[in-house]
Amino acid sequence: MKITELSIPNAYRVTPARHPDRRGSFHEAFRSQELSDAIGYPFVIEQASYSTSCRNTVRGIHGTTIPPGQAKLITCVRGAILDVAVDLRVGSPTFGTFELTRLDEESGEALYLADGIGHGYVALTDNAGVNYLQSEVYVPGTMIRVDPFDAEIGIPWNLDGEPVMSDSDATAPSLREAMAQEGLLPRYEDCLAHYVTLKDR
Repeated sequence: MKITELSIPNAYRVTPARHPDRRGSFHEAFRSQELSDAIGYPFVIEQASYSTSCRNTVRGIHGTTIPPGQAKLITCVRGAILDVAVDLRVGSPTFGTFELTRLDEESGEALYLADGIGHGYVALTDNAGVNYLQSEVYVPGTMIRVDPFDAEIGIPWNLDGEPVMSDSDATAPSLREAMAQEGLLPRYEDCLAHYVTLKDR
């Protein structure tokens, strides 16, 4: 597999080597050592989650406070999504910027997002299935939500219909409003220190 860092530091695209034949295809979706070598510390999986979404569903932008943090390896295993990584780390050289990646069942590509990087996506197909491998168990009250339609972030969702969203995502604060909530968004320097502590896991 090929692991490439995105324009946002500590966010990576994982491209597998696929092996098609008359039965279908096979690929290795994840190798712990290869990903850990690329990111610089062990990626330890504590939780796996799965979502299904109808076309034009927008999920996110979501992050997790640090501590506890919750890094993610995201794969679309059915249908297709347009995945969005947003740097929510205050003080990061790429704070507030985003990167788009199409994830679909055909390519098998995945995204690794370190703690402090926000995540969202729009379902491009009906019944899109997304799998998450997560470094920490979800702790109620630690989720960060940012408005996916925040004009200052400027994500081009390219919807072909009305967005389907949860009430909590539809009423999420803008990035500027989230910054004004003391201690909500992680600081870049704290994230870097957190990544160092993960080397001892």
